[in-house]
Amino acid sequence: MTESYPLERVGDSLRAAGAMVAVAESSTGGLVCSRLTDVPGSSDYLDRGVVSYSNAAKVELLGVDPATLDEHGAVSAPTAREMATGVRELSGTAWGVSTTGVAGPGGGTPQSPVGTVYIGVAGRNRDQSAVSVQRHEFDGTRQECKRQFTQQALADLLAAVDGETA
Repeated sequence: MTESYPLERVGDSLRAAGAMVAVAESSTGGLVCSRLTDVPGSSDYLDRGVVSYSNAAKVELLGVDPATLDEHGAVSAPTAREMATGVRELSGTAWGVSTTGVAGPGGGTPQSPVGTVYIGVAGRNRDQSAVSVQRHEFDGTRQECKRQFTQQALADLLAAVDGETA
């Protein structure tokens, strides 16, 4: 996967759909938004990014339920779901994307070892909200994991947008 993939395709697909995206990032620390803004004209489809690294930020900025964090933890499918939904609702965009994971080198658990990321994509499907969450595992240094998390988030967004507009 090249470093630029799928940046241009994401923008092209969002433009074709006349849609905007907002991003809620934890483990990627703003890297998804940074990559999206690497493409000239990204203001056509990128509304905003929220870096919600702490649990308090997830609750305050995105509306993640504290009970979700208590029961499932920050690195979980339910948290990724609420982050993606929260940023989409907050921004009023057609699409919301979230990343929450463990980039390492420490901090992993048996349930979520280093290299684990949950990526949420919230969108509209036939006038109804739909959210998908995928769990992925990667190997590498902290920087390599963050880069792979980012690329996967962009690929998951592209797949969702292309599926909606196809």
